[in-house]
Amino acid sequence: MLLTRECDYGARIMRRLADGEKKTVLAICELEKIPVPYTYKITKKLEGAGLLQSMRGQTGGYRLIKHLNEFTLYDIAIAVDENFFVFECLNDDKFCLFNSVDQPCTVHLEFQRLQDLLVKEIQKKTMHEVLSG
Repeated sequence: MLLTRECDYGARIMRRLADGEKKTVLAICELEKIPVPYTYKITKKLEGAGLLQSMRGQTGGYRLIKHLNEFTLYDIAIAVDENFFVFECLNDDKFCLFNSVDQPCTVHLEFQRLQDLLVKEIQKKTMHEVLSG
């Protein structure tokens, strides 16, 4: 669904790393008030999406790979929640009795229109623009 708690945490993790400095998971958790298990799970996803780099060892931590001008909240949302749907019925994996190719559901069509608008809007600003206000 749209902007889950994990998406929120993902954006907050990226905000905390915006200064370009390496930070540990514990430092991120303390500064952003995010539970440690969530942070490990989300940083792994953000790393897999090519947004973060992890450094192992006693002096390890995480830092941004991409500049804040190179990604948006949408990129974070997709990295954290692969299924980015405003409404459940937009997920092709979910069967809907009222929506078919030959007879589209008008509610589904409206949900799709809203989904398209929200995706377009969330892709407009880079993280630099978001964090700069």
